[in-house]
Amino acid sequence: MKKKTQSNAKVIAAAGAGVLALAAASYYLFGPEAKKHQKKVKGWMIKAKGEIIEKLEDAKEMTEPVYHSIVDSVTTAYLKNGKIAKEDIEAFTKNLKGQWKSIAKSASPKKAKTKSKK
Repeated sequence: MKKKTQSNAKVIAAAGAGVLALAAASYYLFGPEAKKHQKKVKGWMIKAKGEIIEKLEDAKEMTEPVYHSIVDSVTTAYLKNGKIAKEDIEAFTKNLKGQWKSIAKSASPKKAKTKSKK
């Protein structure tokens, strides 16, 4: 019986999604506006971020539209719940979506500098 193994590409993609998810959470809580964000963080926000991170880790590819779709799907569920003010959810969603460029930049692999031989 053959063992099922994951291809290197799938492993790398999963690892990349994990790094991206961690970067998103870290940037929000420890980035340039960390003090302001830490004061604003509410219990539901932490739970929502956890759900977003889980979905990011499960994503096969990570692009801006995929990231926005994941954020929208999680925050829409909180909006339908009705226990959280619509304005809070909209601000939270806008903030997360606005962080895409910083997240992608911090999660992208660094290019190695090559030395030219003369």
